[in-house]
Amino acid sequence: MNREPHATNAALMARRRAALPSGLGQTYDVFVDRAENAEVWDVEGRRLIDFAGGIAVLNTGHRHPKIMAAVSAQLDRYHHTCFQVLAYEPYVELAERLIAKTPGNFAKKAFFLSSGAEAVENAVKIARAATKRQAIIAFGGGFHGRTLMGMALTGKVAPYKAGFGPFPAEVYHAKFPNALHGVSTADAIASIEALFKYDVEAARVAAIILEPVQGEGGFYIAPLDFVRALRALCDQHGIVLIADEVQTGAGRTGTWLTCEQWVAAGIGAPDIVLMAKSMGGGFPISAVIGRAEIMDAPGPGGLGGTYAGSPVACAAALAVLDVFEEEKLVERSQALGVRLTAGLKAIAAKHASIQDVRGLGAMVAIELFKNGDVHQPDADLTKRICTEALSRGLVLLSCGVYSNVIRILVPLTASDALIDEGLAILAASFDTQA
Repeated sequence: MNREPHATNAALMARRRAALPSGLGQTYDVFVDRAENAEVWDVEGRRLIDFAGGIAVLNTGHRHPKIMAAVSAQLDRYHHTCFQVLAYEPYVELAERLIAKTPGNFAKKAFFLSSGAEAVENAVKIARAATKRQAIIAFGGGFHGRTLMGMALTGKVAPYKAGFGPFPAEVYHAKFPNALHGVSTADAIASIEALFKYDVEAARVAAIILEPVQGEGGFYIAPLDFVRALRALCDQHGIVLIADEVQTGAGRTGTWLTCEQWVAAGIGAPDIVLMAKSMGGGFPISAVIGRAEIMDAPGPGGLGGTYAGSPVACAAALAVLDVFEEEKLVERSQALGVRLTAGLKAIAAKHASIQDVRGLGAMVAIELFKNGDVHQPDADLTKRICTEALSRGLVLLSCGVYSNVIRILVPLTASDALIDEGLAILAASFDTQA
């Protein structure tokens, strides 16, 4: 390997800019040398606390010993055959275990792909095959991937959709409820009814897709009354309800899947659930899990992929399930959410720029505004806070339609001491920048 000895971040960034396209964005000018649990060390030896988690991929932390051991053991046996050519048991076992953990009192089936965007694309294919309809409804602020269909579904133009059209047809966007920004559940449902009236009849809608908590859109939680109304609307018109749990799944919101909380509230389960990111503990795998009769709609050969559900990724995902059970990470997510929320509210009490602290489980965020005015999102301050925090040793991510939200996706395996250290850095960053 042509690795520069004693490389600096600056030197590696220069090589990166010369070799890689500018469209491949990078949040910070940092190159990683090694990582462990919720800590990262860059090539210059600097320690960083990781509150980003690889964008919700590392709920079980960097290099969890059980996951690394499972991957190593799998590599000693075989690492690729293509499941559609020569099958292997870990794939089937993973499907069985995920089906058992997915809510819904009906028969289910599951299959695997390599990325969240692929899961989204295949869910659309399945819904269209099952309903013999074409149209899909998504929501403003939603994020569903960077493929053409993923971008079509995504409700955020910059930077994801700008310059890449035209997009696949028959995709429509409704409003997502957001009380902070003046959109009620009634407004959101009315926007769907308006689509039925002005754009596409309900009888041509194959599916409605939503994130239980919008990720890239700003960590806005879908209210239970909205989900209840959405489920009723889908039942009324024979529309498939797809829960995109790519970012929320694998314990991030205090349950293995957020839609478990829907069912606990007396709401029917979604027809299809999508997973990716943390389900593989850092190894690329995604899942489509749904009603058996819907999942069986595509004909043989209509689903799959060369690397989809690789044996290495399946082994990692099985180990993730074991780690969640053995280390009680769902309960840890709930406790972590309480700790993070309390710490962030303490910071907010000192800074009027923070007008909202919100979260579900350990999926927690703060939203920043100029002069405490919710009509003036403050993207500049958000960027300054994240930059200052990095200089002090804390990795954060921003998000939101207005780029004024700081989200926390710290590994669930992080210690309380590390969480408190990270919160202290965030507080100090506000003290110097706000």
